[in-house]
Amino acid sequence: MTDDPLWAPWRLSYILSNKQQPPPDGAELELLDGADSACFLCQAAVDDNLPARHIVDRGEHVVTVLNRYPYNNGHLLVAPRRHLARLDQLPPAAEIELARTITRMVGAIEQVLQPQGFNIGLNLGEAGGAGLPSHLHWHIVPRWNADTNFMPIVGQTNVIPQSLEALWGLLVEQLKQRG
Repeated sequence: MTDDPLWAPWRLSYILSNKQQPPPDGAELELLDGADSACFLCQAAVDDNLPARHIVDRGEHVVTVLNRYPYNNGHLLVAPRRHLARLDQLPPAAEIELARTITRMVGAIEQVLQPQGFNIGLNLGEAGGAGLPSHLHWHIVPRWNADTNFMPIVGQTNVIPQSLEALWGLLVEQLKQRG
């Protein structure tokens, strides 16, 4: 057993955040029709401050951001740019772009981080575990054979060793190289 502390300062803002109040910068953006000014994905869908919002990629119908509270290094969120809560609300063009974007992001992460596997999924609705049930988003979580998705009480503790900013730069560069 170790007495070494795990330092994860990004988690405190998530734990203490009041999800009912919109961030102050959301009101300044010209959002898409039907958007929620408090929704960070709606903000990412239109904001040109890509590094600050950790926007990795944005297409016609889809936006991809680094998860600010990652389960693992490289954890991405892929979402429609429109604020939609249900799968049957997705237009066919958005469905196609979502699938293609997820495939592209997996390829980019493979090149940058060399994971040995992935968890890719959608938590649909609050009862289904969605932290933001009003805006569909798929999680792409890179995995390695030795990692765990929980903190064991006894044993070694794995810590994410890379900042979101450093990973953002690597992924954006990889996507540029891939076209």
